[in-house]
Amino acid sequence: MSNESSTPSPDPTSGSTPKPAAVPPPLPPPSPSPLPPTKVSLGRRIKRFFLYWLAGLVLAVGLWTLFSLNWRYSEGDRGGVLQKFSSKGWVCKTYEGELAMYVVPGMAPEIWEFSVRDKAVAAQLSGFVGERVQLHYSEHRGLPTRCFGETSYFVDRVTPAPPAVTSEAPPGPAMPPTPPAPP
Repeated sequence: MSNESSTPSPDPTSGSTPKPAAVPPPLPPPSPSPLPPTKVSLGRRIKRFFLYWLAGLVLAVGLWTLFSLNWRYSEGDRGGVLQKFSSKGWVCKTYEGELAMYVVPGMAPEIWEFSVRDKAVAAQLSGFVGERVQLHYSEHRGLPTRCFGETSYFVDRVTPAPPAVTSEAPPGPAMPPTPPAPP
């Protein structure tokens, strides 16, 4: 056998050297073995549960409040004498009023309490205290807090009403007395 190597020897006449064989890239260092999962303590799990529960409760109350403020249970008009109108509240300032609705003159009126959310309507109403008005309202049931108003009736429009019609007969000519019946 001959002592020839498997790589060709350079040709002295050509002047070029052959390229060496490609060297494979170095291997990355071995990754450390994954750590076993650590157990979360019972106290930490309980705290996490209550935080998620509390966040869910706050979200549910917020969605319910948006729903009940934008959904009308009923709407209509009421007329009477605006008896009282004021701004109330320690933290949440609301506008509250009372409307005296007279069914029959001389009888005790029915008092209807309402709330106002719009400042422009509140400014109008404060000028009508003691006068007959007609109020347009919408009822929003199920509000979770009294910060929007003490009642579920929210007035959104006010118009002055004409004076009440009394049941007295208008003045006119007196009836002549009837003659007595013959005996």
